[in-house]
Amino acid sequence: MFGAVVIARPTEELDMSSSDSRATAACTAWDNSECRGTPYCPPRCPRFESKSGTVLLVRPYEADDMDTLVRMYDDFDQYSRSMGLPPNGVSKIENWLDRLTERGWNLVAFDGNRAIGHVAVVPSDSVDYRWKFLIYIHQEYQNEGVGSEMIKQLVAYADERDGNELALEVSTGNERAITVYKNIGFEVVERGLSELSMTLKLRRPLTRRVRRPPAERD
Repeated sequence: MFGAVVIARPTEELDMSSSDSRATAACTAWDNSECRGTPYCPPRCPRFESKSGTVLLVRPYEADDMDTLVRMYDDFDQYSRSMGLPPNGVSKIENWLDRLTERGWNLVAFDGNRAIGHVAVVPSDSVDYRWKFLIYIHQEYQNEGVGSEMIKQLVAYADERDGNELALEVSTGNERAITVYKNIGFEVVERGLSELSMTLKLRRPLTRRVRRPPAERD
């Protein structure tokens, strides 16, 4: 599990309908290496390959995705859970997901019709318009680059909504997550006994880089 905070401007909207409509109108060919973007593209191309070559897709959450997300979380092993999350049991997972999807916006990673990753962004109760986010990847797809791709997707969508900064706290023992964040560009700003505080400014050239179409990437 990763936990983080998105600092956003107060005028931001949480409605993802415009991105949803563009994503559904996007091209469907899996070989997108020569794609230079279309007027229908979401903030970042939704299609990517895992390290092992599996073709995957990341897109905004839709109401029909609830069942496959519940199955994903119900199948989590004990090593993929932290601090009581995700909860155990179908009914508790459903209630938890209901709260996440009602309060904020979500991205889901798919292998075919199977949900294999999830980012949930929800507004906090503070007055500085911070958005907290959670990210989970099914254990069968960890170490496959899915977490890194979903963070890039998060950066792209947050930038589209005029986000200013991402901030997070991560366990000092979670070396895999720390490496993912550092590779994206997060910097350590505070070290605690058991946690690191890290931040990422949503500025160019980072935001421009993550939003490049596949043919223009390094």
